[in-house]
Amino acid sequence: MKGVWLEDLTWGEAAEKFEAGWPVVIPIGARAKEHGHHLPLKTDYLLAREFGQRVAEALPVVIAPVIDFGYYPAFVNYPGSQHLRADTFVAVLKDLIGNFINHGVTRIAVVNTGVSTEAPLRIAVRDIYEERKVRVATTDIRMLGSATKGLMQQKLGGHGDEQETSMILAIEPKSVKLHLAKTDYGHALSEPKTVFYMPTVFDGDKASGPDYSLTGVRGDASLATAEKGRKVLAAMAKDIIDGIQAIFPEAFQPRATKPQAAPRRARGTKRRR
Repeated sequence: MKGVWLEDLTWGEAAEKFEAGWPVVIPIGARAKEHGHHLPLKTDYLLAREFGQRVAEALPVVIAPVIDFGYYPAFVNYPGSQHLRADTFVAVLKDLIGNFINHGVTRIAVVNTGVSTEAPLRIAVRDIYEERKVRVATTDIRMLGSATKGLMQQKLGGHGDEQETSMILAIEPKSVKLHLAKTDYGHALSEPKTVFYMPTVFDGDKASGPDYSLTGVRGDASLATAEKGRKVLAAMAKDIIDGIQAIFPEAFQPRATKPQAAPRRARGTKRRR
């Protein structure tokens, strides 16, 4: 493995990586957020760990601990789902990223596996750039894996769906209760298709329009397979790895090795003639 997880290092080893200019990659993935009856609450966390591991295997980078709580207002009606207010989440991001900047890190990339987290994340990195003059790169899960979009058979997706379930089948199949996977589009198929965004808070009230979801899912998880998941994960990881190399090219240039000095003679020995 070319990279390292920060949590596996000593502070001295971390300092060496930072001083050498290694980029720091920060994954975001909820540790407790509903994903229907068939996927565990830690689904996003599993995805974030998987992306971090794949990046570490490919590149000499430091992978930060997963930020496993965030802004997830659409799922607050489901027991176990943990949610931070937007301003709290922005403050958490600014503090954690700021710690790295205080330690001399200037090459920072965030890999975000959420959707509602996109807006506060962009506010946080904008504030950091204005206040600290460090440009933090971010990528969101909807930007990744376009090469495999045609694999999905569901009519529409969005949460706990065919794609997300396929990825967890590939990562940790024992966590998936596929026999409980349902087709659940709510009222989404009949909603008007427009250029406008409207906020959603999933619930089981059939009268609630775009909010309605019987299971807490939006999509058809019954179509998921591990093979689809492996292909999607590979495509997404490639996008992340290619992106990190593109934005921090100097971090991956071969470093010139210093010429080795001649070995010093022990005191008291004579030079041979």
